[in-house]
Amino acid sequence: MPTDARYHVLFLCTGNSARSAMAEALLNTLGGDRFRAWSAGSRPAGFIQPMAAELAAKLGYDPARLRSKHWDEFAGADAPRMDMVITVCDAAAGESCPVRLGEAATAHWGVADPAAAVGDEDARRQAYVAAFALLRRRVELLLSLPLDKLDRLVAQDRLRDIGRGA
Repeated sequence: MPTDARYHVLFLCTGNSARSAMAEALLNTLGGDRFRAWSAGSRPAGFIQPMAAELAAKLGYDPARLRSKHWDEFAGADAPRMDMVITVCDAAAGESCPVRLGEAATAHWGVADPAAAVGDEDARRQAYVAAFALLRRRVELLLSLPLDKLDRLVAQDRLRDIGRGA
């Protein structure tokens, strides 16, 4: 299934400022040389949320590598071919994605938007920590799959199971 020696994964969200960026950092850090992850959004905010960048940095991921970008960057002929495309917000899951999906396995891993959290800084930080923990658990489940032994449809089913909490 991989397009080269690594699986290429694109995480999509509407604003590409928190959840998808955190998922990118998690998979690029924990996935070693098996995965290469990117993130994008349908209406990118143009910046990465500071608390999302902070959590990526605590993981050991250089937050300077994170950039809020439009998913059109992955629609061109020169864009990397994705093996997996995973939405992490409900809004993006319902949008028509211009990314060339081809043979990509697709899944939805809905996560509450920590950028929408209200309250004091502690309450907002808890929302980010909770979203990061859920994404980390799902990335760890992805990493535990024997993807080299699964065909695309089975892999897609397993990815969707992870999003459903199975």
